[in-house]
Amino acid sequence: MLVDFQSLSDESKIWIYPSSRKFYKEEIGEIEAQVKDFVTTWKSKDENFKASFEIKYNRFIVLAAEDSKAPLSGAEIDESVAFIISLQSKYDVILLDRLNVCFKQGEFVQYKDLKEFKKLIKNKSVSKKSIIFDNLISNLADYREFWEIPITDSWYNRFLK
Repeated sequence: MLVDFQSLSDESKIWIYPSSRKFYKEEIGEIEAQVKDFVTTWKSKDENFKASFEIKYNRFIVLAAEDSKAPLSGAEIDESVAFIISLQSKYDVILLDRLNVCFKQGEFVQYKDLKEFKKLIKNKSVSKKSIIFDNLISNLADYREFWEIPITDSWYNRFLK
């Protein structure tokens, strides 16, 4: 069942899909409608299942599922991945590459491969104060508290030396 994102419990599972580019203004409404349709029908036969989504910074698709009373099966998780793959194809973006780094540079969100990110640090284009997005977090509590953090508080801090 689709619910308000803020109503989900801290233990809810979360999946963050960073886009290789910012979604265009005209794409946002379409993407929101498609994600809403997916979440609405995802495990819809189970009345105990609650799920929601957010699109953040016109760049990240965030799916969340409160599945303590109605655990997701492997097949249902595969459904969500297949849906994300369909969005990748339709909008010609990369959403599933977890080896890229997302960070803020001023008011803009950047998406770089790790090698290029290391060069930016070396050239001091990224500083200790830069904000990193930890797209590997797995629950809503961590998303709320630790998704956007200074590079010094992330595992990327080892590249600052």
